[in-house]
Amino acid sequence: MSRPEPVTDDPLTPEELERWTAWKHASDVVLERVRREVRTATGLSNADFGVLSIVADADGAVRQGRLCEETGWTQSRASNHLSRMERRELVEREVVPGGVLIHLTDEGRTLLGRARPVHAAAVRRHLLDRLDDDAHVAIARLADALG
Repeated sequence: MSRPEPVTDDPLTPEELERWTAWKHASDVVLERVRREVRTATGLSNADFGVLSIVADADGAVRQGRLCEETGWTQSRASNHLSRMERRELVEREVVPGGVLIHLTDEGRTLLGRARPVHAAAVRRHLLDRLDDDAHVAIARLADALG
């Protein structure tokens, strides 16, 4: 991750502000639509879906430290969220040498299995299917430049 530039009193130009506002609005709208569809269909929050996906993609178990790296969460935030997920029987935590291992439960695996097709359909409907090939290329280039 790069370091932030020093703060200056140089405001965004009208053109820069317009680009920023357009980007933020479009991304917020798409993300909210996708999140809403997943939550309505499964009861999973975006954070729940993200955690379950990360654990599932790691063959059903992942260290809490790795989860923090992948989500950008602090240990405290991860611990609090995982506690809520444990109470709902979506994940289990196991203390192991050198840390904590997070496992999917059967319920977590089942809900993720229901959520992934909803998520995929929503991403297609609200983003991918609305764009032409040039826009897909532009998004890939933008993601590379920003990531």
